[in-house]
This record gives sequence, structure tokens and C-alpha cells, in this order.
Amino acid sequence: MTYKRHVRFFRLLLRCLGLTFCIGLSTPGWAVPSFARQTGMSCSACHTVFPELTPFGREFKLNGYVLDNIRQVKGISLENRETLGLNSTPPISLMVQISYARTSAPVPDSQISGALAKDGDVLFPQQASLFYAGKIADGLGAFMQLTYDGVGDSFGFDNTDIRYAKHFSVGSGDHDNLILGLTLNNGPTIQDVWNSTAAWGYPYSLSSTAPSPIASAILDSGAGSLIQSTAGLGVYAWLNDRLYAELTMYSAAIRGNLHPLDSTQANVVHGTSPYWRVAYESRWNQNSLTVGAYGMNAKINPGNGLPLQGPTDEYRDVAADVQYQFIGEDHMFTLLSTYIKENQRLDASYAAALSANPSDELKTFKISGEYYYERTIGGSLGFFNIDGSSDSSKYPGSQTVNNVMLPIPVAGSVANSPNSQGEIFELNYLPWLNTKLQLQYTRYSKFNGLATNYDGAGRSAGDNNTTFLLFWLLY
Repeated sequence: MTYKRHVRFFRLLLRCLGLTFCIGLSTPGWAVPSFARQTGMSCSACHTVFPELTPFGREFKLNGYVLDNIRQVKGISLENRETLGLNSTPPISLMVQISYARTSAPVPDSQISGALAKDGDVLFPQQASLFYAGKIADGLGAFMQLTYDGVGDSFGFDNTDIRYAKHFSVGSGDHDNLILGLTLNNGPTIQDVWNSTAAWGYPYSLSSTAPSPIASAILDSGAGSLIQSTAGLGVYAWLNDRLYAELTMYSAAIRGNLHPLDSTQANVVHGTSPYWRVAYESRWNQNSLTVGAYGMNAKINPGNGLPLQGPTDEYRDVAADVQYQFIGEDHMFTLLSTYIKENQRLDASYAAALSANPSDELKTFKISGEYYYERTIGGSLGFFNIDGSSDSSKYPGSQTVNNVMLPIPVAGSVANSPNSQGEIFELNYLPWLNTKLQLQYTRYSKFNGLATNYDGAGRSAGDNNTTFLLFWLLY
């Protein structure tokens, strides 16, 4: 199919989808809708445009997802203690993402030498999720996401956060209060209430099929991330609606298959690893400004064919972030930024010749601005830069095939470098608050170290520029 035919086809598809949902949806939309069903409030109370949280949405999450306004099945002990508190309507929601992605140049065929893969991919679905989101018992609530991945053709737990919160008064003023809580989650930053960190950060959706940079920090999304491959139990405090502090301990968790935690897994956390987070938020009129810092120390077994005993690699991440929001009646603006510096001591990888250096460094910077009019039409512009140490073994540019040294197409780096840089442009239209049509364009000025012929097989960074169309529905 030619490019013009692709365009005509997807114009027709989007019109049909729009018509279908104009006919089929007659009630106001919410995100995540199960929270709205139990609170009786529209998603605009907790979200600007999903999944970005408002100050009230952050308070709701910090209070353990337990605000409710519907009839419950309750149990009371003789001491007048609530022993059961179940919503009469189960807090269940559904999410579906259908996408189309096209890179500026097709990638090589994975099986046939010299051939190219199809130029343009439709994922139907890219992702489908079932949520339990709401109160479990007095003070105890959860956000649990079970997801089908259209690329991996697999079904498993996605971002999940179970928490218990207790409220205390520490003074006589309106804001003299303290929330102490516990969080049980499956990856660092999943529990975070700000959208400047990785799990809920910008961009909120990307193509699952387009090429991505060779490296990422353990506290970022991407190849090196620990999100959804760990399990953590932590304690947090939220003082006077301003000051936040958290300490969570993480250990390895099985992901993606039924094998135990053995050499079939990659990047397995050894022992327990601490994650810490502090933030200060100021609110005035329709504005809020948050500045924070977070970090993690993790000892990791490379795995992926190597035994999970012996030396480990040690990753130390320290990060700073900022978030500004203006939420007006008609206009909304958000600025998000984060900087992560990762020091890597690679004892295990260096001993196994997986790294040419005994230590490396990786630095990540992201900034984005978003604007929406009446929560209906909006757009965003983001910039990202990944910069790190050159390492010929960790970021290889060639491989041996039948005793012949060949380049690694698309994923390789002839500069042996993780350096990547680019921008993300996005337009969004929300005909309903729970339905989003998204047009996104990712442009790379540098990919895996170079702007041109970065893989030694003739591919340039611009060949990975991606046009991404997404239909995103929550119900």
C-alpha cells in the first residue's frame, strides 16, 4: 500500500471510529472511570487530561484511593471497628489502545537478508488493560492494572500500586495535617503522584514497534528500566499538603514468563535496593509548582545467560525534577522536566566481557510543555537527550555471523555510544473526557551515538523518525 493510500485508509478509519463512538457513548467520561464511579465526580477533578494528575488527584492517590460516595457492604466489630468495606459496584475499568506507527525508513527484515519489513504497523490493539482502581477496606486502596501487550502477545500485571494511608492532624490550621502511608508496587516511580517521573511521565504513550535508543537509566523508561521487573514496599509522609518524603525497598520480581528468577532473566536486582524521594509543592490560585529529587542504589546481576551469583553491577541514580501546572476554566498548561545522572560500577559485566569499561556513566534530560483548551484540543512539545560513556562491549556496533564481522542493523552503534537526542511533537483531540485521538511525531537528531550511518549499515537517526496515530479509550 502506498503512503497516500495509508493516509486515505486511516482518515476513513478515524471517521468510522468517531462515528461509532458518537452513537455508542451517551454518558460523560471519566479517567480512570472506576475512581469516578466511586467518588461521584468527573475525571476533571483528578486529571487535567488523562493520565496527568491535578493537585486534588495527587491528594486522592496519597490518601490511598479510598474516597468513596457509593453504597458499601460493611462489617463492624463489637469495638465499632470497620472490618469490611466493599463497594457495592466493583471499581473495574477497561482501557483499549489502537495504534498505527510508521518510521521514515522501514527497518530490515528480521529473517531475509536484504529485504525490508512492512512500512507501517497497525496494532489492534497495541494494549488492552483491565483495572481494579479503588477502595479495598478502610484506609486501604489499590490501582491494579492487568494488560494485554499486542506486540509481545502476552498478558500480565502492568503498573500496580496498593497502598494504606492514615490521616493525622498536627495543628489547628487548615493545612496542618500529616498523611502517613505504605505503598506496595511493582517498580520505582509507579507510586509517584507527579508526572515528571518515568512511570507516568511524558510522553504518556509511544509506539511499541518503532526503534528506541539502546540505553536508559534504571529510573527511566526504556531498555534499562526497573519498572515492572521489581517489587517494592515503602513508607511515605505528606506534610501540610506541601512536603513529601518516601523510602521504598525493592527486590527482583519475575516478569514476562513462567521461569523462576534464574539466568533466563536479564537485569535481576540482587538483594534489596533502596529508592528515595523528596518533593516540595507550592499552590496558589490556579497554579502549582513542585520541585523534587529522587534516587536509587541497585546491585544488579546481568543474567541473560549468566548465573545470578558472584559479582554484581552497581547502579547509583540521582535525579532532580520540576513540575508546574496552571489549571484554568478554559486553559491548562503544564511544564515537566527531569534530569537523571547514573553512575555504573560494572564488576559483573566487566568480568564477563559485557562491558569494555569497569565503570560507565549515563545522563538523561527531559523537558516538555503541554497546553489544552477546554480539555478538548491540545498539544505538547518535548525534548530529550541521553548522554553517556562510550563502551564497545555494552553498546556494540558489530556482531560475528559465520565467522564474519557484520554490523548490527538499527540497534547497533558504530560509535559504541548511547547518545541519543530528539523532540516529540503531539496533537490531541478529546471528543469525550475518556476518549483521546492522538497524532505524535518523534524526530531524532542523534541515535545511538551518531546522526548518520549510526549502525554501520547505512541507517541514519532521521530514518527512525516516527509518525504515531493512537486511539485511546477508557471506560
